[in-house]
Amino acid sequence: MRTESKQVMPWRIEDIDLTKIDRQAAVANEDLLLLLCASSFIESGTDLYTSNLSTYFNDDPEVSAWLNNEWEPEEMQHGRALKTYIAYVWPEFEWDAAFASFFEEYSKTCSVEDFEKTRALEMVARCVVETGTATLYRAINECSNDPVLKQITDNIRTDEVRHYKHFFKFFKKYNKIEGNGRLAVLGALMRRVMEMKNEDSEIALRHVFKFRYPERVNDAAYNRDRSARISALVRRNLSAEMAVKMLLKPLNLPAKIQPSLHYPLTKITQHVFFR
Repeated sequence: MRTESKQVMPWRIEDIDLTKIDRQAAVANEDLLLLLCASSFIESGTDLYTSNLSTYFNDDPEVSAWLNNEWEPEEMQHGRALKTYIAYVWPEFEWDAAFASFFEEYSKTCSVEDFEKTRALEMVARCVVETGTATLYRAINECSNDPVLKQITDNIRTDEVRHYKHFFKFFKKYNKIEGNGRLAVLGALMRRVMEMKNEDSEIALRHVFKFRYPERVNDAAYNRDRSARISALVRRNLSAEMAVKMLLKPLNLPAKIQPSLHYPLTKITQHVFFR
C-alpha cells in the first residue's frame, strides 16, 4: 500500500509564465515540437513503470516510498509540463487521443519480466535510463532559444540527475548484499544502453506522427526520414561526456582505467542513445 506523500515539489509548471513563449518561433521548429510530444508521452506513462518497480521492490519500504511519493509525481509532472507547453504552442494537436493511442501499445512493452534478474542490476539499468533522459533534456535545452522551454527542460534535467543519484544509492545498497562484480554490472549497463535504440521513443514518435500527419500514416519513408531528422537535432546538441561520466559511476573503476573506456563509451553513447 502506498504511503501518503508530503513531498513539496521542487518546481511546478503552474508557476511558469507561458505567456513569455514566442509561439511563432516555437511553431517554426516543428521537429523539436515532435520530440517534445514524444517525450511527454513517455513521461506521462511513468505511473505504469512505477507500479512495476514497486512490485519488484515491494518488501523494501525505503525504495517503494521514494518511488511512489517522489519519483512518480516528479516524472508525471514532467509529462504534464511538456503537455502544457505543447497545448500552448500547438493547441490543435490532439494530445489526449494521441497519448491514448501510444499508451495502448507502450503498456504492452512494460513488464516486471523484462527487469534485470537482481535488484542491484535493475538499479544499474535505471541509472542508465536516468542518464539518457538527463542527457536528452540537456540537449533539448541547448537546441532551443525559447526561455520558457529552457526553464522547463532545465528543471526536468535537474530532477533526472537527482533521480539518478537515488537509483545509484539504491544500487550500492543492494550490491553490498549481492556482491555483483564489475563484469556483471557492465553487462547490465550495456544491455540497457543497447535497448535505448530506442523502443520507447520509436513508439512515441510513431503515434505523434499518426496524429500530426494522418495523411502520412502509411508513408514509412516519410516517417523514417522525419525520425532521422529529429535524432540528428538531438545528436548535434548531445553531451556524450556527461552521459559517459554517469554511466561509468556504477563500475567504480580505478581512476587510471577510466580514460581507456571513456572514448569507446563516448562513441557508443553518441551512436546508441539518440540515433
